[in-house]
Amino acid sequence: MNRTIRTLLAAAALALAAGAVHAKDQLHLYNWNNYIAPETIQRFEQQCGCEVVQTYYSDNEELLAKLAAGAKGYDILVPTSNAVEALIRGKQLKPLDKSALTNLGNIDARYMNTSFDPGNVYSVPYAMSTTIIGYNDAKMKELGLPTDTWAVIFDPKYLEKVKGRVTVLDSANELFAAALKYLGYSANDVDPKHWDEAAAVIKKAKPYWAAFNASSYIKELTVGNIWLVHGYSNDIFQANLDAIAAKRPFHILQGMPKEGAVLAVDNMVIHVAAPRPDLALKFINFMLEGKNSAELTNLIGSGNPNKAAMPYIKPEILKNPAIFPPPDVAARLEQLKDLTPAQRRLRNKLWTEIKASR
Repeated sequence: MNRTIRTLLAAAALALAAGAVHAKDQLHLYNWNNYIAPETIQRFEQQCGCEVVQTYYSDNEELLAKLAAGAKGYDILVPTSNAVEALIRGKQLKPLDKSALTNLGNIDARYMNTSFDPGNVYSVPYAMSTTIIGYNDAKMKELGLPTDTWAVIFDPKYLEKVKGRVTVLDSANELFAAALKYLGYSANDVDPKHWDEAAAVIKKAKPYWAAFNASSYIKELTVGNIWLVHGYSNDIFQANLDAIAAKRPFHILQGMPKEGAVLAVDNMVIHVAAPRPDLALKFINFMLEGKNSAELTNLIGSGNPNKAAMPYIKPEILKNPAIFPPPDVAARLEQLKDLTPAQRRLRNKLWTEIKASR
């Protein structure tokens, strides 16, 4: 009997130990909504023998606020360049062990050694997107509305035709950038007078919008509840794939505003308190492989800074100017820069006023 009990206790101890080891073999990925294909996650899990636990955010400000409040437990984050700058300044990131990143040479040199992270001490480019116009082609044609200008998002003479069928991103940075471009300014203009002008444009247009929406607008476009959005190019791409799969009588197309737009280069970084920096490095190197990186583009519709991915990307996607902007379009795109604390306070004040306005 004693021998049996000892055997059972030993087996139980082994089981608990195995469970503890398995529980630790998790990579915690804090990422944007719809920014990696399930197939890619599954393949990495098989390769590393671990589980990927995903948590999502819909705006860089949400990510920064959560980390500033002390949130921990994340291994990999995927912030946009301006947010990377803020995270570096806040000492929130762990320097990368380049010896573990054997595929780092696959990244196009144009996206490396940037002003926000010289020498790529903390960050590696992941994917790109543009913040543009997404629209229901049947409805826009029926209503005779333009799809190549921010005016369709901000000008009441157009908005009155689509009132209640428009959403804009719930992001102060992105919405102010669009309004500033509409007014003829740089997306990175920090003149308080110009910010007041942009806020006035937003407040004037707000009554015509259905919502500030950075998360569920893909579905709203797909089912036909919303006809026009200010959104991310990869989300609009996904909405169209979903509309096609559902055999909707319309397509969701991408409109590049002639005034210019925001280009976002998102980056893989490791949080300073990452529980598993070893798995984080494996994930980064995995995503730097050409075929894995190409999957981001083919299945998600993201632009791609990875040279090794190009041979695996579908030709029709390579020709899409919203995903791979040609030189004339790229010349009108801007990457957002980080704000100073004083500028951030003013922007937050204006944003609060906008949200409270009717």
